[in-house]
Amino acid sequence: MSKPLKVALLGAGVVGSQVARIILNHADDLEARIGRRLELVGIGVRTPGSRQGIPDELLTTDLDSLVSKGVDVVIELIGGIEPARGLLMKAIGNGASVVSANKALLAQELGNLSRAAESKGVDLYYEAAVAGAIPIVRPLRESLVGDDITAVMGIVNGTTNFILDKMVTDGVSFESALAEAQELGYAEADPTADVEGHDAAAKAAILAGLAFHTEVQLDQVFCEGITTITAADIAAAEQMDCTVKLLAVAKLTRDDRVVVKVHPAMVSNKHPLASVSGAYNAIFVNSREAGELMFLGAGAGGAPTASAVMGDVVTVARNRHRGAAGHANSPYTERAVAPIGDSWSQFYVTFDVVDRPGVLAKCAAVFGNHDVSLRVVQQSYLADDGTEQEFAARLGVMTHAAPETNLDAVLDELRASDFVGSEVRVMRVEGF
Repeated sequence: MSKPLKVALLGAGVVGSQVARIILNHADDLEARIGRRLELVGIGVRTPGSRQGIPDELLTTDLDSLVSKGVDVVIELIGGIEPARGLLMKAIGNGASVVSANKALLAQELGNLSRAAESKGVDLYYEAAVAGAIPIVRPLRESLVGDDITAVMGIVNGTTNFILDKMVTDGVSFESALAEAQELGYAEADPTADVEGHDAAAKAAILAGLAFHTEVQLDQVFCEGITTITAADIAAAEQMDCTVKLLAVAKLTRDDRVVVKVHPAMVSNKHPLASVSGAYNAIFVNSREAGELMFLGAGAGGAPTASAVMGDVVTVARNRHRGAAGHANSPYTERAVAPIGDSWSQFYVTFDVVDRPGVLAKCAAVFGNHDVSLRVVQQSYLADDGTEQEFAARLGVMTHAAPETNLDAVLDELRASDFVGSEVRVMRVEGF
């Protein structure tokens, strides 16, 4: 009989406790799938005390000792940069394979961790770091490794998708939708990481690195949240047969650089991402040979995320049993990450104008001055009660794809003109 594979678990929170439960309660099934038994040798926690459903003798606050020599697999679920980074580097240095769901750490240190794992001949797996139970890391890392990815775009934060969905379907304000999300446990008491797009940006960096085989740092990801989205934005999207979503987007530019961005966007209702509702996540992949693929499912929660973690655990344990390791996916293309200004997008711009002859032509000329072509122009009137307003008409303009820098120049000129009101709003458009 082969000796059991020794497993150390760092973290006993919502996900960690579920992972511990699966390892302890389904040992026979896991052994049958792996070929070796898993022995949970300890669970590292930051504060002492009992945890429901976990034997007290497994708990320890000495996380450093858990990653010492002799452990085969280390599962890291404590989050944050430190001490997680140091613990994982030590575990890898001691010859342990690693499974992590730590998106913040991986967005910053994936390249370094991958190179360390490759040099030691051990595994580094992190399916749960991007979209909970949705299998997206492995398809990009393995299933599509013989193809060329051209774009990855998706909804990777369930909290913001729930909020925006509520604003669309129930007509409530951002503040009301956020409050409901907090009541239901979808949003934290401090929702900043979600609503400002930081959580999605970390996931976007990981996805971009995988898709384009290059190293992407978190500070290279353009990030814009949903806190400024209004009922008027939702209504404007509906008029264009679109739905507002917070998207994580990673694309190749025309000169083979990578642009990575997170922002609200009007998504055409004909695009599959527009129908993703509630707290669900979905990721849309374009590749040269396979074409368009979409991955949909629960993007968060203890059980779904634990499912993704255990999928990685079984894989690295099988590799360990066979004396092998999977490819560490070290970056090799050295593609540059382009600034947001070099990115091309379609845009929807709304602004108020004075209602007099020639103004529409002047507005169109502003876009033309900066090589931004117009696709759709809509006009409505702000007052229907006979009262006079200086800026009495509202224009909604959808553009064809153009560089962000060109659109910025358009906005500057519109805001400086005497025939446009003070508020000029813009949203990117996807799916047309």
